[in-house]
Amino acid sequence: MKFTKMHGAGNDYVYVNCFEEPVENPEQVAVRVSNRNFGIGSDGLILILPSERADVRMRMFNADGSESEMCGNGIRCVAKYAYDHGLVTKKEITAETGAGILSLQLFTDSSNRVDKVRVNMGVPRLTRAEIPMQGNGADRVVAEPLNIMHTSFNITCVSMGNPHCVIFVDDLERFQVEKYGPLIENHDIFPRRTNVEFVRIISPGEVRQRTWERGAGETLACGTGASAVCVAGVLNGLTEKKILNHLSGGDLELEWAEDGNVYMTGPAVEVYSGEIDI
Repeated sequence: MKFTKMHGAGNDYVYVNCFEEPVENPEQVAVRVSNRNFGIGSDGLILILPSERADVRMRMFNADGSESEMCGNGIRCVAKYAYDHGLVTKKEITAETGAGILSLQLFTDSSNRVDKVRVNMGVPRLTRAEIPMQGNGADRVVAEPLNIMHTSFNITCVSMGNPHCVIFVDDLERFQVEKYGPLIENHDIFPRRTNVEFVRIISPGEVRQRTWERGAGETLACGTGASAVCVAGVLNGLTEKKILNHLSGGDLELEWAEDGNVYMTGPAVEVYSGEIDI
């Protein structure tokens, strides 16, 4: 199988151009290639496919083989690959995902290769039913207490096409993400599990985020998570609608715009290409 390794702010995936070759059993392939000791090493597998509804289609599989609806860092890299490798020739494209069709604006460097992408992440979904969560489907979940191992967290939940649970903490760097992340991810209140963002507020326009990603563990960045954090900060009265988010792998610019959509701007990097016997 031919592949290309790419990352967005350190959130790295193995990409396969399915315009040229099919991938059978992608769930199993994702587990194999994601292994950092016996595979290529990545947070998951992303397939770049033809679409009848958009310029390209993305399917994203976590390192444990589970399929997710969307990946904000991944879709920027899909856009870069599509432009740099000639699948598209324009700098404003659409991509079909499990969360719907998204619009992307591509920015190129002096060599006419994409180095940054702005993504319309869509309108955040805020009710329990949309996230989804247990309980009354009409309710929003803003600073709602959740007890984990005798510790109470105030959670704010947002779906950006996939579920996110945002928790604001004071001492982020020493916070035990690896302890509480999986317990919240797999809590009974989330029927489809959830991603978890732990966030420190630096100022109304600046935050620092660590992410426990559903099916992957702690990752260096999460684009849909950063978008959810932008929304959660506003809902809690902690941040402005336009923020700079410092993730472990790099920075993302977020804006919850007046049109109701969240816009994310960040880097997309191709690392190398190769072949693997699967």
